[in-house]
Amino acid sequence: MSLPIISPTEAKRLMDQGARLIDIRGPDEHARERIPGAESHPVEGLTSLAGEGGIAIFHCRSGQRTAVNAGKLARAAGCDAYIVEGGIEGWKKAGLPVVRDRGQPIEMQRQVMIAAGSLVLLGVLLGQLVAPAFYVVPAFVGAGLTFAGITGWCGMAKVLALMPWNRAASA
Repeated sequence: MSLPIISPTEAKRLMDQGARLIDIRGPDEHARERIPGAESHPVEGLTSLAGEGGIAIFHCRSGQRTAVNAGKLARAAGCDAYIVEGGIEGWKKAGLPVVRDRGQPIEMQRQVMIAAGSLVLLGVLLGQLVAPAFYVVPAFVGAGLTFAGITGWCGMAKVLALMPWNRAASA
């Protein structure tokens, strides 16, 4: 099952008439950058919006996640539903407003990519310039990423989540 794709300007028009905009990205992505008025309902936990009526409009970052999950989104909507063409990136290209909170940490997925890439690069450089034994570092990172992809459990993300910049500020 697929959902109709609408332009960001059409989505904005429908929102102005009372449609709900549902952001299916993770809470960390939503906290850092979001469309004003968008509700955060990560796709992983989305089961039902039924009973709330009206029109539901779904978006992600680029439109890829919404397209891949269109069937699940249509079932969860329980009403007329659409996908924003290009996601929040398309929304920005259309000149529509977004709320940015640079005080929020960057998304965990990006933190893992930065850390993994840095460790691989460091291990390769040290293996080449210092001692071949350092090649174990990129091999370990590669094994960890493979394990994360297969199981859905990422040790690096768990460690990064403990870092001070990823802890919620106490009130």
